[in-house]
Order: sequence, then C-alpha cells, then structure tokens
Amino acid sequence: MPELEPDAPVMLYDGMCNLCTSSVGFVLRHDRQGKFRFAALQSETGRRLLDGCPSPPADLSTVVLLHAGRCFERSTAVLRILRLLPWPWSALSLFRIVPRALRDGVYRFLARVRTRWFGRRAVCMTSLHGFKDRFLQ
Repeated sequence: MPELEPDAPVMLYDGMCNLCTSSVGFVLRHDRQGKFRFAALQSETGRRLLDGCPSPPADLSTVVLLHAGRCFERSTAVLRILRLLPWPWSALSLFRIVPRALRDGVYRFLARVRTRWFGRRAVCMTSLHGFKDRFLQ
C-alpha cells in the first residue's frame, strides 16, 4: 500500500459504479499535485477507513472524503473535493452556500438513478493504469 500522508485527502467511492469511477478519473486528471488517494468502498481498505468515521454510511451510494481527521459525505464531500482541486474547479465549491438539505436532495436523486443512467462495472475498479500508486489496497 502506498505511504499515506497524515493530511492526505482520501476519496472513498463505489468501485462498481461508472459515474463514481469516472469521478475518480476526473479527480486524478485535475489533481496536479497528486495529493488525493482513493479506495473503493467495497475494498477491505475502504471498509476499514470507513469504520473510522463517527457515523459511516450504510450503503455504497455515498461518496466519502476523509480529510484533516474528518469524514465528509454526499454533496459536502463533493464540494470539499472540488475545493482541493486547482482553479477553475475549486470555484465550484462556492455551491456550499446552497443549503445542505437541498444539495443532498439532488445528490440522493443522482445516487438513485446513477446505475440506470451510467451503468455498472462487472469488476470493482481498485486502480487505474498509470495511477496505481494513488490507490490504497
């Protein structure tokens, strides 16, 4: 497993979901400093990291960001991830002014329809060619 810096942001995602794995690819392409680390929620590492959250989500439809000793879920996790990316993506984190109930409502809707709209993978994505060192195994 690659060395994990104490303050490194870790994105936990559904490794079977095409939308989720595309999101991981997006973060990898735009994270020029290579600070993000990734683990599928289905993986042993993902489950172990999730156990460290005060109230871990019960299902795999929730993206989780572990950063600075805290666990962020759903739209808050997405906005935190964007905030850690370079301009212009970091500017999108301004959507945090939208009430969380509304943001999470949109997030839950997308989580419900994501496999219908974007499909599922036959195999859990736990690494990506050229970025294997960024995935926690």
